[in-house]
Amino acid sequence: MPRDLSQSGDKLRYRILDAFTKTNSRVSVTVVLLGFLMGTILIIIVGRNPLGMIEGIIQSVTGFSVHRRTGALVWNQRHIGEWITSSMPLILCGLSMGFAARTGLFNIGAEGQYVAGITAAQFAAFYLPQVPGLHAISAVLAATLAGALWGGIVGYFKARFKVSEVVATIMMNYIALFLSRILTSRIPGTSTFRTPDFPATVRLSSGWIESLTNYSRLNHGIWFVILALLFYWLIMEKTNLGFSLRATGFNREAARYGGINVQANITSAMAIAGAFAGLAGAVVVLGSFTHGRVLSGQDGFGFDGIAVALVGNSSALGITLAGLLFGMLRSAQPLMESRQIPREITVIIMGLIVVFIALRAGVKLLAEWQMKERARKDQAQGSAQITSDPPPPQRAEPPPGATHD
Repeated sequence: MPRDLSQSGDKLRYRILDAFTKTNSRVSVTVVLLGFLMGTILIIIVGRNPLGMIEGIIQSVTGFSVHRRTGALVWNQRHIGEWITSSMPLILCGLSMGFAARTGLFNIGAEGQYVAGITAAQFAAFYLPQVPGLHAISAVLAATLAGALWGGIVGYFKARFKVSEVVATIMMNYIALFLSRILTSRIPGTSTFRTPDFPATVRLSSGWIESLTNYSRLNHGIWFVILALLFYWLIMEKTNLGFSLRATGFNREAARYGGINVQANITSAMAIAGAFAGLAGAVVVLGSFTHGRVLSGQDGFGFDGIAVALVGNSSALGITLAGLLFGMLRSAQPLMESRQIPREITVIIMGLIVVFIALRAGVKLLAEWQMKERARKDQAQGSAQITSDPPPPQRAEPPPGATHD
């Protein structure tokens, strides 16, 4: 191949790679598009029409759909409410993972912290004073504190004894699940799978929100989600605490040398991360259910929150968008299934997005390798050009003692 064609091909590959990997935001958008592309290919392979997936997603986000018999355009705002409802716990658990990640920690325990929040909210619902307004707020605070305690325990062991937070949080997930079953089953009137109905004073449901969204499950928990996002952004971007937490995440030894209490930061970061997940538990159980639950398994919001934080690059805006994306996939499942699209496709798409985002480090290494190869080729070509050029003519020097006329 001629050299100029080879060089143009290398430049084209470099520009394409740079266009998709220059920033973390571009990488996130790229992996999401790849996930949907692979999902579309799978739908075609199983013999279904991929337009069914697109129609289901559009209906979930906008509420608009085409009536199958009449062909008329129908709008049902209930789908929008269900989309936001499915996104709320994902955003909160994403904040839990993202807050810990900004401090250099990997919080796999959001699921256990979420369960701790559910358990505390249920006990607060039955045993705290049933004062309208105050009852719901106190139950939400109890869940938030329970999640903070569950995460803070792991943070303390990490800071004090250098126990791996990955192993500790995985074990704490199971402890939270089975401890919740034992404790919740002791509430009077509880069956093998549910508690008695909650008092009306503790529920987060709202009549005007339900009427606005055609009686969806959207509730007052949306305000707690917005407050949590503002709190996350303010703490991380505008406070000394956020600066010290981010410094700890970048380089713990440098932060310690700069006078930052690294051990306290690790403990507080895991506690705050747990508080976000505990709040998610309260929003789900008090907003979407009329009764408490005896959990038989994990809901998975905590684990999906890891993917939300990774796709959202652990920023408040990114986590919000990623949470809405994954919530859209969850809420679109039954709509896609009604159009003969296997509901497992959405799970596959979510999994592929996680796989692709996990390859981000490899993509960065590939980009760096391409840059080094380009610099090496440019240097080699420059050396070859110097070697091929004829040497400049040498000026004859006069013999010693000669004089010029």
